[in-house]
Amino acid sequence: MMTGETGMKRRNHPSSAHRWLHVLAAVLAVGTVLLIAKGGLVHSAGAGLSVPDWPNTYGENMFTYPIEKWTGGIVYEHGHRLIASGIGVLTIAVMVMIWMYDDRRWLRVLGAAALVAVIVQGVLGGLTVLMQLPTAVSVSHAMLAQAFMIATMLIAAATAPGWNRVKQPESVAANDGLRRLLLATVLFTFVQILLGAITRHTYSGMAITDFPLNNGKVIPDFTHFGVMIQFAHRVGAVILTAMIFTQGIRILRNKALSALRWPALLSIAMVTVQFLLGATVIWTREAIVPNTLHVAGGAITFTLVFLTYARAVHFYRFVGAEERHDGVRLQGMKA
Repeated sequence: MMTGETGMKRRNHPSSAHRWLHVLAAVLAVGTVLLIAKGGLVHSAGAGLSVPDWPNTYGENMFTYPIEKWTGGIVYEHGHRLIASGIGVLTIAVMVMIWMYDDRRWLRVLGAAALVAVIVQGVLGGLTVLMQLPTAVSVSHAMLAQAFMIATMLIAAATAPGWNRVKQPESVAANDGLRRLLLATVLFTFVQILLGAITRHTYSGMAITDFPLNNGKVIPDFTHFGVMIQFAHRVGAVILTAMIFTQGIRILRNKALSALRWPALLSIAMVTVQFLLGATVIWTREAIVPNTLHVAGGAITFTLVFLTYARAVHFYRFVGAEERHDGVRLQGMKA
């Protein structure tokens, strides 16, 4: 899907329009990460019900609510709503520009899907308040945010000049197992974030009170759900860290995969920071700052592993040893 559009005839619009599309898409993507971090701050500060109604704010219009009334937890929750509204407006602008200035069908569909997602996300956010923070709705709200973020990242990447200069993926000497590992890492990152979201929204963050041990043991006594989900999240963190380091080392060892080096390096760095942040959350008894940074770190890690995979698919065609041997033999027969 990401490489098939290269043969498509593009509209002859001024390049400045495409540059602005990319700029807006990049702002949307970065803004979405910040919005997720802001949502993490709302939960970490226990401010999810600081504004008890929706879509109004204490019976007043959300956009005209007096700033002098922004006190206590209202600052967190009301600010989160305003930023989310801005993200919604940006999503509309990006979708309109895609449909005006880009003929790639898959990108148009993705832009429309992103708009639907941000609308549903807003409704889910409202329901979390009106229904008093039910776990299922809160977790759905958190995970749809991650999916929306990935959509915005792909739009930003696909509208970048460097992306569009690639006409055909370059054949490189690399086992296709690496591509499968990259995809598996993306999928497992989503699962790991889901485990984290369930841990947060079932208030199980301190079900295991120490680290690196688990309630004083290597494997804790599974006395209740909180211990099970917290331990699953910890095991997932070890597995994901190993996957990211493995794929990163394989990429760095292959000089032909130069377009994947920077996201691979950043993924390794970010997952290391994220692992330490998770430990710090336990050591500080879920202090607001490390707790919020842990949410943001998860989003950034997800972004980096996804960009690594997306760039691998778009820029390269992995050719294994057997395929290279067949190609050489065919060329010899033609000669």
